[in-house]
Amino acid sequence: MRGAVLVAIAAAIGNMLQGWDNATIAGSLLYIKKEFNLQSEPTIEGLIVATSLIGATIITTFSGPVSDSLGRRPMLIMSSILYFISGLVMLWSPNVYFLLLARLLNGFGIGLAVTLIPVYISETAPPEIRGLLNTLPQFTGSAGMFLSYCMVFSMSLKESPNWRLMLGVLSVPSLGYFVLTTIFLPESPRWLVSKGRMMEAKMVLQRLRGVEDVSGEMALLVEGLGVGVEASIEDYIIAPANELENDHDNVFEQSQVKLLHNNEDGSMLIARPAPSSSSTVHHQSTLGQTSRQGSMVDPMVNLFGSIHEKLPGMGSMIFPTLGSMFIKDEEQQWEDDNYDQNVESNTSGVESDDNNPNSPLLQRQNTDGDKDGFIPMSHGSMFSMRQQSNLFGNELGEGANGIDIGGGWQLAYVRSEGKETGLKRIYLHQENGGNVSRRGSVVSIAEEDLGGFGHAAALVSCSVLHMEDLTGDEMVKPPEAITKRSNWAELFEPGVKHALIVGVGIQMLQQFSGINGVLYYTPQILEQAGVGVLLSNLGIGSDSASLLISALTTLLMLPSIGVAMRLMDIAGRRWLLLSTLPVLLLSLVVLVFGSIIDMGSVMNAVISTVSVVVYFCCFVMGFGPIPNILCAEIFPTRVRGLCIAICALTFWICDIIVTYSLPVMLSSIGLPGVFGIYAVVCSISWVFVYMKVPETKGMPLEVITEFFAVGAKQAASADVSNN
Repeated sequence: MRGAVLVAIAAAIGNMLQGWDNATIAGSLLYIKKEFNLQSEPTIEGLIVATSLIGATIITTFSGPVSDSLGRRPMLIMSSILYFISGLVMLWSPNVYFLLLARLLNGFGIGLAVTLIPVYISETAPPEIRGLLNTLPQFTGSAGMFLSYCMVFSMSLKESPNWRLMLGVLSVPSLGYFVLTTIFLPESPRWLVSKGRMMEAKMVLQRLRGVEDVSGEMALLVEGLGVGVEASIEDYIIAPANELENDHDNVFEQSQVKLLHNNEDGSMLIARPAPSSSSTVHHQSTLGQTSRQGSMVDPMVNLFGSIHEKLPGMGSMIFPTLGSMFIKDEEQQWEDDNYDQNVESNTSGVESDDNNPNSPLLQRQNTDGDKDGFIPMSHGSMFSMRQQSNLFGNELGEGANGIDIGGGWQLAYVRSEGKETGLKRIYLHQENGGNVSRRGSVVSIAEEDLGGFGHAAALVSCSVLHMEDLTGDEMVKPPEAITKRSNWAELFEPGVKHALIVGVGIQMLQQFSGINGVLYYTPQILEQAGVGVLLSNLGIGSDSASLLISALTTLLMLPSIGVAMRLMDIAGRRWLLLSTLPVLLLSLVVLVFGSIIDMGSVMNAVISTVSVVVYFCCFVMGFGPIPNILCAEIFPTRVRGLCIAICALTFWICDIIVTYSLPVMLSSIGLPGVFGIYAVVCSISWVFVYMKVPETKGMPLEVITEFFAVGAKQAASADVSNN
C-alpha cells in the first residue's frame, strides 16, 4: 500500500498550508494593526481575517462541479498556485487593499484544498486504510499550525517583527506543493473511469497498489457508476459444491457463484441464494433480518451496522485476503504451483477453452450450474487472475479465485433471469463465520460450528455492463448513457438525497458545536491559569506569550490525532463520534460551571484549562476529521465532487455565522450562555449521529453508496407503510 500512502501524504500538504496560514494571520494581525493604524477600524481588521473565509466560500461553490468535469488533480494544482501567488502578494503588500486581495486569493486556495483533498484521498486509498489516510489532513493541518506558531513566535522576539515576512513565507512550502501536485500526484482512478479513460485508470491503480493485476478494482470502479439500479438485499449460503448439489429438497437450484478452487476435501466452495424456508439454513443473514426490522434508527444505519457487528477485525473469514489486489505474500506461491499442476493435468494434447486465448470471456460451465446461468469466477472467466482478459485490456495477474474488492467483500456476476445478455452484479460479504482453516486458497468451514454451511449478505443489482461488452476484443468502457448522464439530475436520486442529509447535517453540527468559540478564548483561559504570568517572568512579552500559548495548545492536538488515525479503521468513524461527543459535552458543561461558580482564581483557571485541553483533544479525534471523511465516502463517483462541494459550502457558511455571531452572543448572554448553547448542540449531535450516521470503515466506496440507495428506499417504504 506504499503508493497510496505516499500519494495521500503528498496531497495532505495542502491542508498543512491551510493550517500554516491560519496561524500566521492570527499572529501577524497584531503587527498589521499597528502599521496600518487599524485600532480604530475594527471593520478592516475583521475583513483581513474574513476575506479568506469569503474566498473559500466563493470557490467552494464552483469547485465540486468543476472537479467532476476537469478532474481532481487540476484543482489541486490550482490550489497550490493560488497559495503561492497569495504568499507573494502578502510579502509585497504596500497597503491594506493589496493585503485584502492576497487574502482573497489565499481563501480560493484554501477552499479548493479543504474541499477536494478528502475526496482525492478517498478515491485513491484502499478501503482497509482509507480512514487512516483521510485523517492525515487533520494531522498535517494541526502540524502546520504548530510550525507556523513557532516561526511567528521566533520572529516576534525581534525588535521589529516583519509581518510581511511572516505571511510571505507561505510561498516556500506552496512551491513544494506545486511540484508534488504536478509531478507526483496522479489523477483519481475513479474519476478517470467515470470519463471512460480506462487505460489511464489501470496504470494509476497499478502504481497505487503496487501490483500488476487490478482487474477486480477496475470492475468495482466501473460498477460504481451505476448505483441503486433495482438493488436488493439477499441471503446467500456458502458451502462445498457437493453438499449443495446433494441437497434432495432441490432448494438451491438458483444462480450460483464460485468463490474458491476447492475445499480441503477436494470440493469447490460456491455461494447460492438461500431460501428462507430451507431447513438446511440454520441462521438467517443478519443483514437480511436487519433490513426488515422496524426501528427509530435510520434503516440505513442498521444495514451498515449489521455488516460490522459480526466482524470485530478487518477482512473476512470465509473470503480470504489471499488474491486481494492489495496483498501478495509467500502463500501465493503455493497457490500458483497448485494452479500450474491443475492446468497441466487439463492439457493432455488438447487445448481446453480455459487455456485458449481466443475463447470468450464469459462462458457457461459444463455442469448443472449451466442451466442456472452461472458465470465462472475461476480461470477462463472474465475476471481470470491467470489467463488474459479483454475486459480491461490487460493480462491479469496470477493466483486469485474470485474478485476481492477489500474489506471482506467480493464482487461476482450472474446472468439475469430471462435476459440472454443481462448481468447482475453481486456484492457478497461473509457473516456468522465459524472456525476457518486455510493453506493458500484452501478454506474449510468447521461443520460443528456451521453445520457445513456459511452465510453471506449480498447486495444484488443490475450491472452497468452487458454480456456483449465482456466478450469483445476491445477494452470495456462504461456505457455512454451513464457517462453522459446529467450530474445534477442524480442529486435527486433517493440514495444521494439521503447521503446529503447526513453530510450537510454533520457539517452544520460540527461548526455549531463550539470549536470556534473555544479556539477564540483559549489564550484568555490559559492566561487566567497563570501561563502568561509565568512566561512574562521569563522575559517574554505579552504578544509573544500569546503566540507561544497557542503553539502549545496546537501541539497537544497532535498525539490525539495520532490516536484517531489508529482507531479510524479499527473502532470506526461512528464509534469515535459516539465516544468523543459526550466528552465534548462534559468539558463544555465544566467550562460553564467554571465560569459561574467562584472556586478561587487558581482553581477556576485550572478547571478551565483542563476542560479546554480535553475539548481540543477529543474534538480532533472525532468531530474534527470525521465529517470530511464521511462526506468523501458516502456519495457516488459521478456526483462526489458536486455533493462534497454542497457540504463544504455548508461548512464555510456555518463557520462565518458562528465566527461573527460570537461577539454578539457574548455581549447578550455572556460566556456561560455561549458555552451552554454549544453543549446543547453537542447533545443534538450525538442523537443525530446515533440515528443517522452509519459506520463506513473498511467498506469499498461503491458498496457504501449502494447501501445508501437501498437504505433510502427502505426508509421510504417504511414511511409509506406507517402512513
